[in-house]
Amino acid sequence: MRGRASDVRKSAVLLIVAVVLTGCNDIDSAAPAPPKGSPKGTPSKAPATPTPSPTHRKLKPGAKGPDVEALQRRLKELHYDPGKADGKYGPSTQTAVWAFQAVNRLKQKSTLSASFWKALDAPKEPRPVAKKREKNRVDVDLKRQYLVLYRSGRPRLITHVSSGSGEYYCAKDRGATVARCRYATTGTGDFRTGRRASGWETSPLGQLYNPVYFNGGIAFHGALDVPLYPASHGCVRMPMHIAAYFPDLVGTGVPVHVRRPR
Repeated sequence: MRGRASDVRKSAVLLIVAVVLTGCNDIDSAAPAPPKGSPKGTPSKAPATPTPSPTHRKLKPGAKGPDVEALQRRLKELHYDPGKADGKYGPSTQTAVWAFQAVNRLKQKSTLSASFWKALDAPKEPRPVAKKREKNRVDVDLKRQYLVLYRSGRPRLITHVSSGSGEYYCAKDRGATVARCRYATTGTGDFRTGRRASGWETSPLGQLYNPVYFNGGIAFHGALDVPLYPASHGCVRMPMHIAAYFPDLVGTGVPVHVRRPR
């Protein structure tokens, strides 16, 4: 009897151990139930990680890369002219950036950061400078140093310019024997485009590239130096790559409105 009872106790202990071991290795029973509609045994997918929004690096003159090319293409879409979309942040791109900043009331600087990219995503239209708003015209904003050429009522070209510096100077006019002294100003008013010349024209004050005159001896013309500030003797300087085709865009007898708006 004692031997039979001992055998029964041993069998019970072995059965309990087997049950415990089976429970520790039952992986399927410990895993969460698959989602409805999923095949049995297919593991559920982890939630997708949101893709971060693309960011823009700070750009400054001399930068190169696809983001510079994207900037150039975007400026062209908005009727600014950064020159060839070659992915190089050079002088032509810089002057287009200045014009964009002026129109959008941003601080004009060459290094581009978050405020610039935000404005580029939601750009403003240039504000007309005069009450007269002919469909084909040129508006010049002397305060912010930019020009807008309109065709059929829409901006066709927006560019940075450099107008009269305000400095006092003396020079001989064509045919004059005595120098005349005056301030280097670009007068405000309503004018029309008139005489023009192809290529370089020599004036008493220097050389003008493809000049288009609109107020006596005051002209739109290309220049090798078009700084961020007013620097001319009174003419409206523009970048050389724009002056190369500007006369073909503007035509003769086109209204020109020059203002210094608030």
